[in-house]
Amino acid sequence: MLKVCSTAGATGVAGAATIVPPSRAQCRRLLPLPARDVPRRLMAVRCSREGSMAVSAPLETVVGEGKGLAEKLRLGRLLEDGLSYKESFIVRCYEVGINKTATVETIANLLQEVGCNHAQSVGFSTDGFATTNTMRELRLIWVTSRMHIEIYKYPAWGDVVEIETWCQGEGRIGTRRDWIIKDLATGAVIGRATSKWVMMNQDTRKLQRVTDEVREEYLVFCPRQPRLAFPEEDNASLKKIPKLKDPAENSRLGLTPRRADLDMNQHVNNVTYIGWVLESMPQEIIDTHELQMITLDYRRECQQDDVVDSLTSLELSEEEENIVHHVSTNGSASGKRDGLDHCQFLHFLRLAGTGLEINRGRTEWRKLVR
Repeated sequence: MLKVCSTAGATGVAGAATIVPPSRAQCRRLLPLPARDVPRRLMAVRCSREGSMAVSAPLETVVGEGKGLAEKLRLGRLLEDGLSYKESFIVRCYEVGINKTATVETIANLLQEVGCNHAQSVGFSTDGFATTNTMRELRLIWVTSRMHIEIYKYPAWGDVVEIETWCQGEGRIGTRRDWIIKDLATGAVIGRATSKWVMMNQDTRKLQRVTDEVREEYLVFCPRQPRLAFPEEDNASLKKIPKLKDPAENSRLGLTPRRADLDMNQHVNNVTYIGWVLESMPQEIIDTHELQMITLDYRRECQQDDVVDSLTSLELSEEEENIVHHVSTNGSASGKRDGLDHCQFLHFLRLAGTGLEINRGRTEWRKLVR
């Protein structure tokens, strides 16, 4: 029997034959009902200010016997076919930026979180990012080789997003993982993402081909037919990223990883690279536009002692070059940007000492509507 709220002289109890409503709301919380009432599910119970009690339909979060506390409280579940996973998240105040909406780093971290929780839900390791039994025996880890994110509408502080994810094979050299992001209140798709992953030896730090043993371990949890977050032909996630020509129009030199930027694989986490790329964006674009697409190709891992240079230049199509010719009177980069509602940039991350390529990327920006 679970006590859900109490006031002076009144108590509400879930699971009892009768419920005495409180005169004033003093609680709003999620409580598990006894298994005989609502097996393997959570029931939402809330008290209103007027003194009435409302009991909602069971949440879709599955609570399985024998699971850890985190899995019981997590608002995530495998779908019925067991081949994809959904989880809901509340956008917290420390996850929003100057526009009072979630930052792209927040979105990328949520994608990583739901991917790891999916892997954990099917029994993969929790001491690494989705490592299988064979991978742990052979000291193998997954590393990101490409990430593509498109955001159609940024969620604000307090919004709830629902993210669905699934993985599948990607030839003989790796895997891919896709995501669909929805506004839970409306059901509208507000973003999509896809990624490619390759296998690395944790000790030698060299890439390794995916073995049949590893493939058999994870393919059983993948859709039988290809399922793509971006099924459109010639979509932006497929486009190659050219190397940025030197000298770049904008740069931020001497970036260094913080200790907090390192992850369980003993290198800089893939989300940190997004922040480094944005560090060299022109301030006038940050002030007047918002990021709607980012694609990153990861070429080399980065360690704690590395020093990184971030380079950025405007990328113009032939049509945009013609627009710039009429808009810009002096050919300056500032004139080019001011004449475009949408603009694209090329990015390049390199080691400061050697110039070796770490990462190359492309971003697309739209005018910010305030």
